[in-house]
Amino acid sequence: MYVHKFAAGAIALAFAFLAFPAVAAEPGSQGWTITLKANGGVSPAWEGSNDLSPYLLPGLSVRRAGSAVTFSAPDDSPGFALFDENWMKAGVVGKLRGPRRSADYAALRGVHDVDWTVEAGLFAEFWPFEKLRARIEARHGFIGHHGNLVDLSMDWVERRGPWTISLGPRMSLGDTSYMNKVFGVTPYDSLMNGRLPAYFAQGGAKSVGVAGAVSYAWSQQWTTTAYARYNRLVGSAGDSPLVTTAGSRNQFTLGAIVAYSFDWAGF
Repeated sequence: MYVHKFAAGAIALAFAFLAFPAVAAEPGSQGWTITLKANGGVSPAWEGSNDLSPYLLPGLSVRRAGSAVTFSAPDDSPGFALFDENWMKAGVVGKLRGPRRSADYAALRGVHDVDWTVEAGLFAEFWPFEKLRARIEARHGFIGHHGNLVDLSMDWVERRGPWTISLGPRMSLGDTSYMNKVFGVTPYDSLMNGRLPAYFAQGGAKSVGVAGAVSYAWSQQWTTTAYARYNRLVGSAGDSPLVTTAGSRNQFTLGAIVAYSFDWAGF
């Protein structure tokens, strides 16, 4: 799983670099600030698991040189804003999920695999108050699953000199196609596993939780962030035997990010 998560991040970073020159070549561009990130920590070995697995993911973000550094939560999906005002931002977003292989986990023996998944869609975020951000992401899956997901988040953001502290609730929803692919157990799965009953997962709320982060800007170039997130699987996801028998409704993520920023004039 560690290799899968690292590979997912590496592929996402490669896509970002391939796409970036086309953006940077925009006529009249005054240059760009590029931020490279190393993101490591522990998270559930698979969605619904009660075991934690280490991960190490590269990351990349781009903004116009000289523009203000805007807040971004560690669990935001990578994206690019097509509309960017002080109170609202909207654009495209994408996420790459690693596979779930039954051969890697004894508890999932015989259960169908979930292949690599590219999730692409749109995001919008709003700042109704100076310190309050609300964000929505809507994504559709390709290859591994073909379902639709919606992630809702809200963050209270406090800035004190080089410190930035954020905390807020999270909610995730999925349609039946996504939920049944990730949390469902087919009759054949049940027969091959021997412990898990057949189960059809319905669409609806998948999880509710809370996330927080603390960042410190050492300089204009270097920033470090520590973060944590707790999700409680609910609804059809929480009732799945993959969760109640083989895993846990309680999902924890702990991690840290080191970010380095530099200016580039473009082509």
